[in-house]
Order: sequence, then C-alpha cells, then structure tokens
Amino acid sequence: MYPAALLEETLSVAERCAFKLDELRYEYPEEIVPAGATPTGHLRALTERGCARRWPAGATAGVRDAIERELRLIAELGFEPFFLTVHDVVQYARSRKILCQGRGSAANSVVCYCLEITEVDPSRMAMLFERFISKERNAALAATIISYRPRSALRDVGKAFGLNQADVDKLARSFQWWDGQRIDPQRIRDAGFDPDDERTRLFTELTAQILGFPRHLSQHELKLGKETTAKDLALARELVGFPRHLSQHVGGFVIARGRLDELVPIENAAMPDRTVIQWDKDDLDALGLLKVDVLGLGMLSAIRRAFGLVNEFGGSKSVSGQLDLATVPGEDPAVYEMICRADTVGVFQIESRAQMAMLPRLRPRNYYDLVIEVAIVRPGPIQGEMVHPYLRRRSGEEAVIYPSRDVEVVLKRTLGVPIFQEQVMQLAIVAAGFSPGEADGLRRAMAAWKRKGGLEPFQKRLIEGMQARGYPESFAQQIFNQILGFGEYGFPESHAASFALLVYTSAWLKHHEPAAFCAALINSQPMGFYAPAQLVRDARAHGVEVRPAAVEASDWDCTLERRQDGRPALRLGLRVVKHLSGDGALRLLAARAMRAFVGTADLAERADLDRGDLEALAASGATFVSRLRP
Repeated sequence: MYPAALLEETLSVAERCAFKLDELRYEYPEEIVPAGATPTGHLRALTERGCARRWPAGATAGVRDAIERELRLIAELGFEPFFLTVHDVVQYARSRKILCQGRGSAANSVVCYCLEITEVDPSRMAMLFERFISKERNAALAATIISYRPRSALRDVGKAFGLNQADVDKLARSFQWWDGQRIDPQRIRDAGFDPDDERTRLFTELTAQILGFPRHLSQHELKLGKETTAKDLALARELVGFPRHLSQHVGGFVIARGRLDELVPIENAAMPDRTVIQWDKDDLDALGLLKVDVLGLGMLSAIRRAFGLVNEFGGSKSVSGQLDLATVPGEDPAVYEMICRADTVGVFQIESRAQMAMLPRLRPRNYYDLVIEVAIVRPGPIQGEMVHPYLRRRSGEEAVIYPSRDVEVVLKRTLGVPIFQEQVMQLAIVAAGFSPGEADGLRRAMAAWKRKGGLEPFQKRLIEGMQARGYPESFAQQIFNQILGFGEYGFPESHAASFALLVYTSAWLKHHEPAAFCAALINSQPMGFYAPAQLVRDARAHGVEVRPAAVEASDWDCTLERRQDGRPALRLGLRVVKHLSGDGALRLLAARAMRAFVGTADLAERADLDRGDLEALAASGATFVSRLRP
C-alpha cells in the first residue's frame, strides 16, 4: 500500500526516537554566587562565617566534625544551591523585618544553624542529620491529598444519606483528635439522631468503613438493628482510602532550572496567580524534586511584635541591648515555675486544655523538657501508649531498664520510651542494622501506613534484625507497636525542638513583659485558643494596667503607654472595637493626626464616620475617655 522507501524511512525515524522516561531529569536552579566562587565554596564560606559568629570562642571538636560531615554529604549530593536558596530567603525576610525560625528537619543541621536558618543549636540535641538529608532521600511538596478523617467522613456520608446537615455538623464538631476513630453512641443521640432509624444505622456503619477502622461498638450498645448488608459493605470498601480532594500545600513550593510545566503537570489554584503541581509528595519524591517550605506562623508574628513593643518602650530590664530571639535569657527558673503551674494562656503550643493538664504532671524544668512536652501530647505517643510509661519513669514510679548500651544512648533522654521519630530511626540503625537511608524510609512509611500500608517489610526487617543482634522478640515487637502509634501523627524531635524554642520565648515574654506580650497577641489576631477579652483578663490577673480603647489615644493596634512609675500600661487599639470598619478607623487616625478632636460632632465630620461606626465607638465606650463632650 505504501512505497518501500517511505516505510524504510519510518524505521529511520523510529531509530532516532530514542527517548526514555528516565531521561527526564530535574535540575535545581543555579544560585547566584560571588564572581569567581562556586556553590560549594560559597556555602562553606557562609558556614565558616556563621560558625565564628555562633561560637566566638571557637567551636568544639564535635561541632567541627558535624560541619565537615554535613558539608561533605551536601557536596556529594550536589545540594549546595538548595541551602543557598534557603539562606537567601531567610536573609531577604530579615531585611524586611520578618522574624524567621527554621523548624522541622532544619533543626538537625549545624550548617543551618551557622547560616541562621534556625536558632536551635543542634549541638544541644542528639538528632540525625539524615532525617533532613540522606543519599536515599529527595522530596518536594506543592500539593497534598486530603483523605477522609472522622469529621469530613461524617459530613459527607451524612449528606449522601440525606440526613439533617445541622445535626450531622453538630456530631462532627463534637469529635476531637483524642477520640481516635470511635463512634460514641451517646454523641449520636446528643446530635439528635434516632439510633433505631435505618438511615442512622447505615450512616454510622459506612462512616466507620470509610475511615478504615473496625466498628468498636456492639449492636446492643448502639441499638442499630440488623447486620450491615453485603451491598452496604461493598460500597464502603470502594471508598476506603479514597482521596477526598486535592489541596494546595500551605507553603511548599518547587523550583526548577527549566520550565516546570515541561516537567510536571500544573493546574491553576483557587487563589489568583497561583499554580499547583497536581502530584502529591510521593509522586514528586519519585522524580527527586526538591521543595522549599516557606510557612507563616502566627506566634512568630506575635513574638516579633512583642520584641518591637519592648524595644520601642526602652528595652527590657532583663536584657542588655535589643531584645530578639538570640538575646532572650535562657533557662529562667521563674519562667519554668510559671509553666509548671499551667499559667500558660497565650503561650505557644502549651495553652490548650490538654497541654495545661499535662504541665503539672510533667513539670518542665529545662529546654529539653519543653521539647518532650511539645511532642508527648500528640495522637502518636498517646495511641502508642508512650505517655504513661514516660510519666511513671519521670516520677520514679517505674524503673528505667535498657536492653543494651546502644539502646540506652538512643533512649536515655526520654527515659527508655521512644517519643520521637528520630529515635525510631536511630533504634533501627543501632539495634536492627538499618542504614541511615533505610531508616529514613522507615520514617516515611510510619507516616503513611494508615493510608497506604507498607510497613510489613520494615516489620520483618526490624524484628529479625533486632533478634539477630541479641534483642528479645518482645522488645522488638514493643518497638514496632510503638511505631504503629506514629501513624496517628507523631512529632519529629527536630520539629519539637524548634517549637520548644518558641514555647520558651513566648513564656519568657508572658512572665517578664506581660503588657507587651498581651498587646502583641491581640495585634496578631486571629490566632491561638483565646479571644482578645480572655487575653485582657489574663493580663490584668498578672498585674497589667489595661486602658480602654479611646478616640483620642488609641492607634489601630494595641500600644504601650508609660505609667507614672515607669512601667508599661496596655492601651487597647481601635481593632478591638466591635463593628468599627477598618476604613472608618483609618480616616479617624488620619483626621486626628491633623489636630485633636474637640467633640463628637467634630469627630463624625472630619473622620467622615457613618452611623454604624459612631454607634460601634459609643457601644464600646471608645469615644473620648479622658474628656466627654457633646
């Protein structure tokens, strides 16, 4: 049908089409370095400069060894541009007076500490740099798959069954993470459902199946009637593990040397001018893409504002010079006494009821105690039954026994209980013969096994490896059972270390600079567990004079005013005036800057306030606190 010459030419074209999928290579952008420098040399220079700044009297031999080991591994993997990118982001943020604190895996790295990416000194910790970077690990994250959790499952299944959405929402809102995956019968009744109704029975059964857990309650307990039909369960099995939706990651972005849309599929995000890579972290990990995480944190904003208020007021009596993260005095016994009393309203991470209940029991007395406090009140340690053994050992009620010296080195800082992901990785290395990269694979499997499985190969390898090295099977199985608990979300030690620094800093501010701390928290709303009125009550309980919002004295934000005794008083800002429009407040401040108001009529005219703004000011008592005029 076709001429032979043309057919032969198709073979020639086919021979030239030698493309293979493994030719798709991700290339990280080249970072700009000084003329004549290489990324390797420039990273070393920045690290050495930072090392001299961090340790003016000279770094210890251990720190020097860690720096050389990290730089050697970074160079071997060609990751210098990545570290230079993060350093550049941090320097840019600080040039804009944005408070930065590296968290998560960055706290493992002496190089990151020298580059001022983190304020956590890793020489104070015993953590794995391999959790941050290893020969077997590359990761990126630009999108995240949201899977069914108890609340979303309840809402969606209830909608599918045509149940009253207000009642379903009431039931869903009653769930907390510490409930695990158990449907409490009383909550079903409290939400307004009839347990004997056929739709209610199917609703609860299907929800349980979607979440992938066995039904804990008997038919007698729930009075749900007959067994679920095969058709019902078949439908549920189709939904088990099914993603609910694709969401944009909160702060991870991927950059490449070439066009990213030629390498990965991209779609428009919900926000204008934003795009999202359609793959999740596992897909990106398979291609070896690197990510840079830039995440906002409300407490960092509050701490920065508190520092600014204190410094503008004249500084802190407890600090020589400017107050910042690096100059906050460490290990203050009075701060820890306040924490042990659970006097922690507004304090980062330890202000919830669950944390407040734990504080008098754990009684943190130093920085590392805070690291443990941050990590232990989490679903992972609770589900893995690690909390009570740790508390008993800490109080001396239970002996601490280690099966070997190697295990003692890993678990001594947590009294023989593996609370952190890094400890599991270290145990796998020293007790079961894992390589650092294999241990990191175990960490990733721990985080994903509830959704995807994949822990079985590690279970066999871990238990057999420990037994081969003389550890009893009971110990190996105990460790593996605790690993399963991390599937319910366990904290990495590096993350807890970064958070603990902010816990201590915010607690120090609350104790030593309560007026500035309260003002900063209110100026950073919405954030945390407490409303401005609750924060104000707590500040007053700590001896702070709180002055009301006033037309003639308040800025938009809360400010500090000097009392006759020289101490700061807290002046509430116009932001706390309910229903006052932002535009109206701006016009008020602009008019007041021209000249003082002489009365309500003058205020209304020059600030061009409408009736709603005037009523809001009047209702809050913010009109002319010092001189009431018509």
